[in-house]
Amino acid sequence: MSDMRAALFDSFGPPDVLYEGKIPVPVIEPREVLVRVRTVSVNGGELAARAGKLRLVTGRRFPQRSGLDFVGEVAEVGSSVTGIREGHQVWGLLGRTFGSAAEYVAVRPRQIAPAPAGLTPDQSVSLLVGGATAITGLRDKARVRTGERLLVRGASGGVGSVAVQIGKLLGARVTALAGAKSLDFVRELGADEALDYRTTGPSDLGAYDVIMDTVGTEHPVYRRLLVPGGRMVAISFDYDRIAASLGYVAGSAVHGSRRVRFFSGNPTTSLLADLTRYAEAGSLRPVVDTVRPLAEIAEAHRALEAGGVQGKHVIQVA
Repeated sequence: MSDMRAALFDSFGPPDVLYEGKIPVPVIEPREVLVRVRTVSVNGGELAARAGKLRLVTGRRFPQRSGLDFVGEVAEVGSSVTGIREGHQVWGLLGRTFGSAAEYVAVRPRQIAPAPAGLTPDQSVSLLVGGATAITGLRDKARVRTGERLLVRGASGGVGSVAVQIGKLLGARVTALAGAKSLDFVRELGADEALDYRTTGPSDLGAYDVIMDTVGTEHPVYRRLLVPGGRMVAISFDYDRIAASLGYVAGSAVHGSRRVRFFSGNPTTSLLADLTRYAEAGSLRPVVDTVRPLAEIAEAHRALEAGGVQGKHVIQVA
């Protein structure tokens, strides 16, 4: 192996800057595993990175890459790795970097787990980022309890659609905010109440024990809907005002009776294994909006930016 196909961009900008190019196949270290990637999905953070809104994190060196999640099979195992063999079907997340939208990716064993049996790679990858985020945010950070009232903003998207389902699994009464065309969709996922975000403002809503915000705007306004002791899980931010947005969330995490939880995605094998069990038990419904080849990743970015997504835009690599 020498070169591989990968999604690249040579400057910040609109989806058109993305292209399928060639870069060297990673050479793994003794404690790494090389995974042959079959599918990835497109996520909001990748859109922000491509547009240059995360340049303080990604830097300005080009070409830069895209992709956070992956489903595939183990192609090579480092000499110090045990318990993993070539050919194992796995899924995983890179965590705090981008680059999975490529034919191969080098990862540490803690970044992968066995892929769920009974699901196609397209279906599996549609659950990865949303599932890991919802489990971490709702179960581990907010500690949702049976009977609590949960509001999910952006309930039809890749994270929101899984958050609705995780919320129900944890016993919450779920109110979903989504576009008018997606209200039946989020009800089918288990939402007890589905409301059109265009015609339902914060003043039209009640009080909630937990809010899962996948939209990233108006955090102070929605935070006021929390009951004393309520928790908001913020997983997205106003990238055009990123410093102010992060500053508000950080302050809210330690001051007042209505706390905001936030976290950086850095999942472990244990978390991924929990997600695998949920998926294999049939407790989570994978939702794929579109499937495109790697060469059309720009179109997938454009579609996600346009909104109205139900589930995930999936990219087939292999």
